[in-house]
Amino acid sequence: MATYWDPFQEMDRLFGSLATSRNAPGMPMDLFREGDHYVLAADLPGIDPGSIDVSCEDRTLTIRAERTPRSGEDQWLLRERPSGTVARQLTLGRGLALDRISASYAEGVLILTIPVAEDAKPRKIEVARASSEPTTIEA
Repeated sequence: MATYWDPFQEMDRLFGSLATSRNAPGMPMDLFREGDHYVLAADLPGIDPGSIDVSCEDRTLTIRAERTPRSGEDQWLLRERPSGTVARQLTLGRGLALDRISASYAEGVLILTIPVAEDAKPRKIEVARASSEPTTIEA
């Protein structure tokens, strides 16, 4: 079997993967507000749902998952998908209902729904009209 090998291309690939792996998180995520709750979507492709651990302690949300390596004595030709534990931590602000966070996992995406606490939701305050009658003060 004939192969073509370009050492400069391999060096570019190696340095490019080193540069991006330091900056790119192992668990890319999106976070947005939708009505009266926040939605966090974290990409976890190839993760066993049983290995996903989501915890919240003192306003710190931790997501941890395990990607098991392929077993066997395979001869790797290219290996770019990392295996092992990936984790992310976020510090959540005040005004969230941390006891009502829900999580679901489908098609390689972990979805967390974080509701806004009732006392932190905006509300309208009614302004009472002051009476126009003069007040008499007796001494």
